[in-house]
Amino acid sequence: MPMNTRATFVLILAAITLLAGTAWSQDVKTRMKERLPIIIALKARGVVGENNQGYLEMLKGQSENKEAVMAENQDRKAVYEEIAQKTGTSMQVVGQRRAIQIAEKAASGEWVQTPSGQWKKK
Repeated sequence: MPMNTRATFVLILAAITLLAGTAWSQDVKTRMKERLPIIIALKARGVVGENNQGYLEMLKGQSENKEAVMAENQDRKAVYEEIAQKTGTSMQVVGQRRAIQIAEKAASGEWVQTPSGQWKKK
């Protein structure tokens, strides 16, 4: 990992740690935790995948639980925005770094988008 990428990654992790104690982040964290079983099930069934920007994306022809996916992405956006402000980087960089983490941890059979934009089943 190049030095500036590594430094950004470390700053993002530090910001997540700092945000973990705020009331705002607790609300987001609670909503995301409550939504997690739905998201896991949607990923397992191939309804959604993780794109290369750190967001869930409905896969072609799918619409099941679209509201949960939109709510998850809204919370992710808020988290990325807060981290970007605290670390002096962009939301896009935060999302892309998170996308890499998500793709690395994705379960076998889940869909992830590569940095070049191609979708692949892990």
